[in-house]
Amino acid sequence: MRWDNLAENRTGPGLFDAEAVRTRTFDTPEFRGVTFHEVRARSIVNRVPGASRMPFEWTVNPYRGCTHACVYCFARKTHSYLDLDTGLDFDSQIVVKINAPELLRGHLASRSWQGAHIAMGTNVDCYQRAEGRYRLMPGIIAALRDHANPFSILTKGTLILRDLELLRQAAQMTEVGVSVSTGFMDEELWRTVEPGTPSPQRRLDAVRTLTDQGIDCGVLMAPVIPFVGDRPDQLRATVRAIAASGATSVTPLVLHLRPGAREWFMAWLGVHHPHLVRRFERLYAEGAYAPKWYQRRITGQVHALAAEFGIGPAQRGAARRIPPVEEPELPGQTQLTLL
Repeated sequence: MRWDNLAENRTGPGLFDAEAVRTRTFDTPEFRGVTFHEVRARSIVNRVPGASRMPFEWTVNPYRGCTHACVYCFARKTHSYLDLDTGLDFDSQIVVKINAPELLRGHLASRSWQGAHIAMGTNVDCYQRAEGRYRLMPGIIAALRDHANPFSILTKGTLILRDLELLRQAAQMTEVGVSVSTGFMDEELWRTVEPGTPSPQRRLDAVRTLTDQGIDCGVLMAPVIPFVGDRPDQLRATVRAIAASGATSVTPLVLHLRPGAREWFMAWLGVHHPHLVRRFERLYAEGAYAPKWYQRRITGQVHALAAEFGIGPAQRGAARRIPPVEEPELPGQTQLTLL
């Protein structure tokens, strides 16, 4: 692994000290075959490149690589910068920025920081399985809460429920946005294309728990996979389930295939749906994104279904204000880019 790619002083300070990397494995079923590279990062708040389509400017990403193993993940390309492959290595060689909470707290206290919105889960999932062991998100959310800094979280991980109380506390101090990513309800598709994630239904159960606890939670319906998950009956089933979860909004996003992800996804497609390879090659012949006409068609269908089931599209880039929840005290009760 070429750590010097990220530790060298080329155009500025490196992202971490190469000599400080500690590599670990854990002999537990959930982490079998996974290697963790613990690093002490030099920075944690990343500016999104100006050419990006993202509706936010700043991100925090405490992990690199992801055990969710989604075959389409656009972040796969980043592993090539460490001389790791964008396939199995991305799924099993996980970089952990163990000092992320303290770095963030220091950054937020800086006089130069103006309190801009910070997005999390936009590169790899901050609530992937590794978070259960490293517990970086509680310190990150606490720092944002203490500095009243607005933030949003996008996740496929049900582990976010662990931090419900912190999210409620943060929402009393600032604007907090929470979204869960669920692109389809087809369990056979889920098992092959997102093998390391909680099931779609479990994710929507988490949405229900969040909303029942007073935390507004939208659903990013992503990705809608052409020819595999875009039939009208599939879209209807997914939007119906999203509505039943109590989600405050649904926003569809069609699969996009950047370099790194494209090769891995097409290899998966060749195994599971070989008859679709040529159709995908034609649909994505112009680049990483599906044609505008296709995106508009899917967006129109999903928005029509959302209106039918009583939910609407999210306001692009908006954080949601989460009202504090006052619960009655029961007898005996003691009162969340490395690019």
